Amino acid sequence: MNVLVLNPGGNSLKVEVVSCSPSQQFASDGEKLASLILEGIGKEPCLSVFEGRRVIRKEPMQAADYGDAAANLIAWLEEEAQIGRQDIRRVGLRVVHGGENFTQAVEITPGVEREIHDLERLAPLHNKNSLEMIDPVRRELGDVPVFAVFDTAFHRTLPDVASLYGIPPDLAQKHHIRRYGFHGTSHRYMMEKAARLLGKGPEELKLVTMHLESGCSVTAIRRGQSVENTMGLTPLEGLMMGTRSGDVDPSVIPFLVREAGMTMDDVMMMLNQKSGLLGVSAKSLDTRVLMKDYGKDSRVTLAMDMFSYRIAKATGAYLSVLNGADAIVFGGGIGENTALVRERVCNSLGWAGLKMDQEKNRSLIDIEGLLATEDSTLKALVVLTEEGLQIAHECAQAS
Repeated sequence: MNVLVLNPGGNSLKVEVVSCSPSQQFASDGEKLASLILEGIGKEPCLSVFEGRRVIRKEPMQAADYGDAAANLIAWLEEEAQIGRQDIRRVGLRVVHGGENFTQAVEITPGVEREIHDLERLAPLHNKNSLEMIDPVRRELGDVPVFAVFDTAFHRTLPDVASLYGIPPDLAQKHHIRRYGFHGTSHRYMMEKAARLLGKGPEELKLVTMHLESGCSVTAIRRGQSVENTMGLTPLEGLMMGTRSGDVDPSVIPFLVREAGMTMDDVMMMLNQKSGLLGVSAKSLDTRVLMKDYGKDSRVTLAMDMFSYRIAKATGAYLSVLNGADAIVFGGGIGENTALVRERVCNSLGWAGLKMDQEKNRSLIDIEGLLATEDSTLKALVVLTEEGLQIAHECAQAS
């Protein structure tokens, strides 16, 4: 069946059409028929058309909001790619926060839609964008079923020791305060693809997977189940990211309100949108841009060093959580093409038996493969994560 995948970001929408079968075992068995990204939604939208990972075409497109973007992209697919409405059997909509109730892909009914809306308070920058697309997609595609695939679903196996905060349990339970974990579709895809590359089943392995893009997280996976993820109640917790601060002392927030005269909203906007690589470097959130000035610009150098250090620290901690692992896995745009980050992480893990092959690290840019030497007891891999294939796979399997 053909699944239309809608994957919203902060101001972008990635759209893919994937041919997959309910009987296929792995998401990577699916085939992409079309791949598009519309960036600058609500500002100056620009559509990029991909062939593999290469942009082959760019053009402006009208997109006042996410609903407008989804409708126009469906029309574009019919006119330009000859993928008509009659060719789509299911729609897979990525939803960032699924709370405690959603453990797998579900068809979006009025009740499910209300729950997604209620969870918007925990992911205000993300769930809203997904909700905006539901009605326009239904108008365009009629009775084609629309399924929600949740970033948090893969992490519902986190044990209490990992998912609970050190606050009074009654208060936490009343307000559903816990660590949910995010980027679940990416971590699940990396787990299954890494297992295939290692010639084993996911249930045979212990892995530490790293999703490194504008949003970043690390996950500890034991025998096919997530047992730790660096993100928490919201996607702000954890690693330093493209524009997000990651972990800070909670006292920083009232301190800035009191001492800097900022409002609570000012502080939260700063932590979410003006921190991380962008905030520290004062230049860019894109490591490809930053690496051009690494070693020349002190703030850029500090930003890259801080970013790499925090990933290495989390990876080492998760090896401890797992009591050792079979492999660490780099994925996402930064993990797939920024050799410095991989080098820093791998070089910090010599104590765990990891020996990185420097030549492979230089050559594996947007290419899958093994980074470790043959005699390394802890393997390191690069996996080209494909959230679209995973979302489509989970939709095809959903009842």
